[in-house]
This record gives sequence, C-alpha cells and structure tokens, in this order.
Amino acid sequence: MKMGPLTQMPSTKRLSSGPALLGSLLLTLGGCAVGPHYVKPASNLAGFHSANAVASRATQTPAPSLDSWWQGFNDPELTRIVQRALDQNLDLAAALARVQQSRAAARGAGAQMLPSFDLSAQASRQRQSLESPVGRIARNFPGYDRNQSLYDVGAAASWEIDLFGGLRRVAHAATAEAQAAEAARMGTRISVAADAADAYLRVRGDQVRMAVVGDQVATNVRLLDLVQRRFTQGLAADREVAQTEALLAGARASLQPLQIDLEAQLNRLDVLMGVQPGTYAATLSETANIPSAPAIGGTAPTDVLRRRPDIIAAERRLAAANDRIGAAIAEYYPKFSLSALLGFESSTPDHLFRAATFQPQGMFGMRWRLFDFGKIDAEVAGARGADAEALAEYRLSVLHAAEDVENAFTALVQLETHVTELEREAAALERARNLSQMAYERGVIALTDVLDANRQKLTADDALAQARVDVARASVSAFRALGGGWSSDTPLLKDVADARVQ
Repeated sequence: MKMGPLTQMPSTKRLSSGPALLGSLLLTLGGCAVGPHYVKPASNLAGFHSANAVASRATQTPAPSLDSWWQGFNDPELTRIVQRALDQNLDLAAALARVQQSRAAARGAGAQMLPSFDLSAQASRQRQSLESPVGRIARNFPGYDRNQSLYDVGAAASWEIDLFGGLRRVAHAATAEAQAAEAARMGTRISVAADAADAYLRVRGDQVRMAVVGDQVATNVRLLDLVQRRFTQGLAADREVAQTEALLAGARASLQPLQIDLEAQLNRLDVLMGVQPGTYAATLSETANIPSAPAIGGTAPTDVLRRRPDIIAAERRLAAANDRIGAAIAEYYPKFSLSALLGFESSTPDHLFRAATFQPQGMFGMRWRLFDFGKIDAEVAGARGADAEALAEYRLSVLHAAEDVENAFTALVQLETHVTELEREAAALERARNLSQMAYERGVIALTDVLDANRQKLTADDALAQARVDVARASVSAFRALGGGWSSDTPLLKDVADARVQ
C-alpha cells in the first residue's frame, strides 16, 4: 500500500486512544511504503540501419555466441590470451571487490529491518573514595566496605517498526546498487576481453607488416645488386646506385616504428593478463596471419538492451534513486521502536541469578521530526533531483549504446570494402613492379620507374595489412558494442536484464 502526503498520517490523539487501536494501526500500516512506485522506463529503439549490411557480409565462419565471441576468430592463441586475461586481470579483481562491498552494504541495509539481539555481561571491582559524596555518607554506616563488586548479566532486543517503508526503501536501493555494481563488473569483463583481443590483433598486424617490409627489403637488396652490377659494367650511373641505396634504407627505416608498436602491444597484453611486461612476450614471437573477422549475430535492439551492462547499471541506479525518494519522504512520518531488556545485577556472583536480582525492562519509543525548518523538504527535493539525473543518464546510455553499434557496424562494412579495393591495388602494383624491373633489365625504361613501382608496392602492401587488422579490430568493436563477452545467465542480472525488454 502506498501513502501520500503527511496529512494522511493518523493523529497523536488516535495513537493514544488505547493498546488495541495501536495494535490495529501497526497491522494496518505494516505493509505501507510511502513514495513513488517505480516503473521501468520504456526504451523503444528502432532497428539499426547498418544491421542489414552486417548480416549480409560474406564471412568464412558462422556467427559465434556473444558470450564468447573471441572463439569465432578460430585462433587458439587469441582464445588462450583472452581467457587468461579474464582469469588474471586486476581491473576485474577490483570490480569484483566493489561488487562484494555493494552486496555487503545491501545485506546490511536489509538487516536494519529486523530486530537486533544483544547479550552483555560485566564484572567490576571498585575501591570507593571516602572523600567522594557517596563515601562521605557511607563511611559513617556500620559495616561499610570501601571495596565494592558488581556483577551484571543481561539480554537486550530492539526493533524499529518500519511502518512507512523507509527502511525497506533504503534496502531496495542498496540491492539495486549491488546489481548496478555487478553490471559494472560485467562491463569491465567486456572491456578486458575486447582490449586483449585488440592488443593481440595489433601484435599480429605489426608482425605481418614487418614481414611485408622484410619482403620489400629483400626485393630492394636484389635490385641494388642488379644496379651495382650494371654500374660496374658501365650500364648505370652512380646516381642510380645512390637512389637504390636510399630506397633500401627507407624500407629498413620503416621497421623501427613497427617494432616500437609491437613491443607496446605485447606489454599491454601482459598488463591485461595481470603480469609484468615481458612475461608472455616470447609466446607470440612467431609471426602468424591476421585472423579473419567472423559473422556477427544478436544485432536486434532488444538484444542490445538486454546485454549492455552499462544500460543495465544505469537502469538499476535509476531504481535506486526512485527508492531514495521514498526513503526521504518517510522522514515526514513518525518512527516507532520496541526495546526490551532482561538482566540480573548483584554485588556477589553467588546471588546473581535470583528473583531478587532480576530486572526486566520494556520500552515503546516514538521519534517524529515535526519542525526542522524545511530540512526534510530539502532532502526530498534532492532525492527527486537525483532521480531526474539518473533518468537522463539512463536515456543517454541507451543512445550511446545505439551510437556505438551503428559506428562499429559502419566501420566494419566499410573497412571490408576498403580491403577489397586494396587487394586489387596490391595485385596490380605487383604486376607493375615485376614488369618494370624486367623492362629496366632490358634497358627499356629508366631506374626511376622501377624505384617508384617498388615504393608504391610497399605502401600498398602495408596499407593492405593495416586494413586487414582494422577489419578484425572493427569486428571486436562490434562485439563490444553489442555487449558480448559475458553470460546473460548471471544469476544477479538475469531477471533484471530480461525485465528490461518486456
């Protein structure tokens, strides 16, 4: 049952009319909770305009499960690295610790609604001052002993009766925050898997590009040998030798930037796997092909709303903000509590547990913030403002999710088209370079034509290798944007995620 403004609260006169009326009131209000009822915001995303292009991609592998999308690349080394990162990453360990903290806070908030029981025991020994107010009087009585002992054993119970749902609202808010923390942990898991895959693909890309440069260096070495032989025969000028040497040096000079990036990505991988840089670098020393991007499934907007942890976390924070409004409104109403104490107190341990030393006590308390100069009003206004902020952030998270998906889909489709064109360019330049070198050997064309053909071929091959890496990385971005990388069967989030798209 929901309650509205303060005017619906029964008056103090009614509360004082008798125990029967009070008991009836407690039973009636026991299920009340003041504040607004939470309604999940609707998120009616239209279909992604790039989804059809992604679905029609010509891929050699089927769409993998979004839970473990990295297996769709059919690269055992990539799968091993991602799994190791998920097992050892320190950002994930910190996220798990935050989840444990939020869960503990939720359990503590829930425990506030239950009675608390305490057991106490005390034994004290005191030597009374004869100059104290008590000592001045007591020392005149016969048999007075300055040395005094006191033994006390008792059990106490207390319970705040949550008539207006303030404590329940706080507990619900803490539970929603715990769910948001769990969603954030899943978001960290997605980022770790995607970052590990991205770093691995960049490693393979740098290795392939270095191999391209190595092939071009070998070609330039053979060309330089040819020019030098022609020079010794008087068929080539010294200028041509210098030009060929410059071409060879330029190709070799392109290796150092690639080596720098390769080392940086290997170090990045080691940190993602929770180890010191250099630990696993040797396992990736051999050059391997860049894995092909797999097909991508789960592109419906409802799938994105269900899987994106940032959307789930934003919705849970919105639910928590709504409950905090109820908790703030509950401060308008009185709070009731019950307390009981059962104890024994005696000056000697032998006489402790006797009827004469038994001292029970019971209390019924009420606290009501009647006049606080608008402090509760300010708290309610602040809670409503936080709720409005959480709603805006939730809607923004949905829009950002749609933006991420559209950008990733567009990049993937366009980059694959870019690779196709670069492959044609590289094949044409391969023929042009071979024909140029043959023509130069026959003395038909000048050396500059051969040098230009070699430069163009190196540039095209390097661009093609980089584009293939970009395609694979774009597919990783697409899987990340779709919320891939965690199991939707996670107990704490499954019901929340499913409810989001009903």
